[in-house]
Amino acid sequence: MKFKNPLACILEPDDRSVDTTVPKTTHLAVGAHPDDLEIMAIEGILTCFQSASKHFSGVIVTDGGGSARAGTYASYTDEQMKTVRKTEQAKAAAIGEYNAQIMLNYTSIEVKTPDKTDCTTDLQTILAATAPEVVYTHNLADKHDTHIAVAMRMLSAIRDLPESLQPKKLYGCEIWRDLDWMPDTEKIVFNTSSRQNLQSALVGVFDSQISGGKRYDLATMGRRSANATYFESHDTDDNTGQAYAMDLTPLIRDTQVDPMAYVSGMIDRFKKEVEEKIRKYL
Repeated sequence: MKFKNPLACILEPDDRSVDTTVPKTTHLAVGAHPDDLEIMAIEGILTCFQSASKHFSGVIVTDGGGSARAGTYASYTDEQMKTVRKTEQAKAAAIGEYNAQIMLNYTSIEVKTPDKTDCTTDLQTILAATAPEVVYTHNLADKHDTHIAVAMRMLSAIRDLPESLQPKKLYGCEIWRDLDWMPDTEKIVFNTSSRQNLQSALVGVFDSQISGGKRYDLATMGRRSANATYFESHDTDDNTGQAYAMDLTPLIRDTQVDPMAYVSGMIDRFKKEVEEKIRKYL
């Protein structure tokens, strides 16, 4: 693959050739920052882990240089943080047995600037080379601007592909703002009960973030546990862990559907559900 960004690279967990690994991809996750995949796309990682027929590949769009830092990392420059976070992402890819890990290394500003199209072109290149069945990215109600920018870039890249290269499913997953608010009939529920030791290891490897003051390891596992327990009030728990996603597939099946209107419709239905419950007891 040839990328528009000369800083882009592919991290391979082992000695396999890119030419043989990348086309095997069945599940692809595209996140804004190092550690996003391990938080939001755990369903794909678990599905493909030690599978002979399913293969998970990850894409990190930004270089990770602007992250918060404290403790050991307090004096690190942006360039040093980029190196640290790239190393941490490579460790996660090895632990999770990823098929391939691609680092596009754009700045957040580049990703968030609409008229800079190289990022979208590179995502199209990856999609054409991998032809995944399932794609995970950020949900369109996420509160992090860079996450929304990446999700919109991804949507644009997929929409411009021939239908034969488009994934069967596109999911918008949880990080900054969970999806518990979505009506149960609309939210995609991923069972994350298995291999919780692996899940913890995947998030725990990002020491620069955890030691830097953000306990993503505890928060991520806690959210999955809370999702499972608070999913159904009148039944015992079916799962010990759950993650939620927004189904974005309709946005690639019909390119005339406006993403903003699509998400606003979900919010309106949530509002209606809340109002109806209150109205019963007025």
